[in-house]
Parts: sequence; C-alpha cells; structure tokens
Amino acid sequence: MSDAQLLRGPIHSVHVDLGATFAPFGGWEMPVSYAGTVAEHTAVRESVGVFDVSHLGKALVKGAGAAGFVNSTLTADLAKIGPGRAQYTLCCTETGGVVDDLIAYYVADDEVFLVPNAANTADVVARLQAVAPVGLEITDQHRDYGVFAVQGPRSAEVLTALGLPTDIPYMAFVDADWNGAPVRVCRSGYTGERGYELVPRWADSEALFRALVDAVRAHGGEVAGLGARDTLRTEAGYPLHGHELSLEISPLQARCGWAIGWSKPQFFGRDALVAEKEAGPARRLWGIKALDRGVLRQGQAVSRDGAAIGETTSGTFSPTLKVGIALALLDTSADLSAGDEVTVDVRGRTLRCEVVTPPFVPVHTK
Repeated sequence: MSDAQLLRGPIHSVHVDLGATFAPFGGWEMPVSYAGTVAEHTAVRESVGVFDVSHLGKALVKGAGAAGFVNSTLTADLAKIGPGRAQYTLCCTETGGVVDDLIAYYVADDEVFLVPNAANTADVVARLQAVAPVGLEITDQHRDYGVFAVQGPRSAEVLTALGLPTDIPYMAFVDADWNGAPVRVCRSGYTGERGYELVPRWADSEALFRALVDAVRAHGGEVAGLGARDTLRTEAGYPLHGHELSLEISPLQARCGWAIGWSKPQFFGRDALVAEKEAGPARRLWGIKALDRGVLRQGQAVSRDGAAIGETTSGTFSPTLKVGIALALLDTSADLSAGDEVTVDVRGRTLRCEVVTPPFVPVHTK
C-alpha cells in the first residue's frame, strides 16, 4: 500500500503539530514516536502516557438477541459478564485459527460494541454478517469513533483533571460526558499498567486529545506512539495479531485458552479448539530473555542443544530490563520450563537466552 493510500485517524494534524514520526501499520499512517520510544515507554511505566489508537476497528451488533448472538460466535463467554462490562475475546476460523482478537463491550442485551484490530475489522464484520439472523444488524463503524489510551500509574489523575470518571472496575466501562460531548471510558489497556481507553465520536476527538496531552504533560507524562506501545505490550507478554496470533496460530498455542468459554455449546472454531485442547497444542508461546548482548527480532530461529525448536514471533530491546526480549512459539515436545537455556540465531550469531514465562515485568492493570 502506498503512502497516498494509507488511512489517517481523526487527529492526524495534531500528531504533525507534536512532531511525530510516522510509519504504516494495518493500512493506517500511525505516529511511531514523539520524544523517543524509550522516553515514552518509561513515562508510561513510571507516570503516564497517552496514545492515539483510533486506527482500531469499531463495529456495532444491535438488535434483539445481540449479546446471545455474539456469545454464539466469539470465543469468550459473554454470559459471564453483563451490561457495563468489557471482555477480551477472539474470532476464530472453523479450524481454530485466529481471524482477530478484540474487545467486546456489553452495552445491553440488544447491543454489543466490538473493537477489533485495524486490518481485520472488515473480515470480522463480514463473518458475523454472514451468520446473523434476520433483524440483527452488524455495522462497521471504523471511522465513526476515535480511541485514546491513557496508561500508567497516574492515569486516573489525568482523567480526573478532565472531569472524567475513574472509579471503574477493571474491564468495565461507563458512558460519560466531556464538554457536552459523549465519551465512553473503559478501564483497560495494552501496556501492563493501570489505564483507561476513551472512545469519543470522530468529530470530537481532536479537542479531547489536545486536552489529554496537556493533562498528561502536567502530570509528568508523555504523548506516546506505536513504538512504545509495542515495547510495553511485549514486556507485558500481550499477543499481537499477525505475530502471536494468526490464522495459523491458535489461542491455545498463544496462551489465550483463558479467553475461551469451553462450556459453551457453540462458537466459531469450537470443535477444532476442543480437539486441540484434548490432544495438547504442538507448540506454545514462551518468553525469551537474552543472556548475552544482542537485540531479538521476529522470525529468528530458536534452538536447544543444537536442535531447532521454534522461532521468535516478536522481539525488542526492553527499556525496563535493559536486555533483549522476545516472544517465541516453541515445540511442546522440547519439554521446556522457565529458566531453561536456549539459543537464538541473530543474523548468523548464536545468542544465549533464558526461557521465561510471560510477562517479563510485573503487570499492574488491576
């Protein structure tokens, strides 16, 4: 996709004003960094950061039985939560691959708001529309709303400064008002820190984001881009679709079996996933931490005692730990345990690494 074809979010001009560097991601032109990825990463871990993630998809399932329909298609058990709660879930193929991972907002029995990944929104919507009963509407609202993530130990202080609610349980949301405009506030995020995700209308996004930037900076934080979002989620061991989850990587392999309602009689891919659970997945996601100096990247071969056992799915330098880290899909036949030593081929150089159970750093989301 050429630069001219890349989509832009509702506040692209704000990112230009803030001096952002940009890169393509999921078909969108995204801000990668402002003050620098390490500084932005550190701000989120130690104080607070704000991300524009308006590229994320939005879709509405509305009509009689909407919640029941979503529960019969996506993996997690929506019946275990109720209105005002949100849930991490997956849309799978009949063979158990992952079309996308997403957040489902249970608004009411007749309304569920979905937030998929940018590049997969149309596919998720089409799969739901293909099996939706008469009277149920599934609408792609990708460019109707913005999404901002305020993340870090001081995130509640930032929202309080704007008069927005903060006393919300983890993975719950409220519909609030900011300067006369509606905004949905959810206690969630993708960094491993306490945080909130705000969903304003597309047209209201610029004013809200500018106010968030001022409040974040007043509380010692930074505006953060895609670079810090990736280093933060990797340290937290969170999967990224296209890396740790894909049409070829099942939820069980990615340690996301907890997001499957195994007792449900129906959802996309149920038979294949039940069979894989009973047989045991052939590979499993692990963390890899460098013991020698070197930076790990996606697609590097991992070996143990000279035998290939898998490859890295994501890799970066950890600003918190000051070492190279990676997530890797490794054969279960290798019978690995945390603390085992493996080697990674880094451009023809053998790098000693330690096997780690994700996350790499303590998670403070709740």
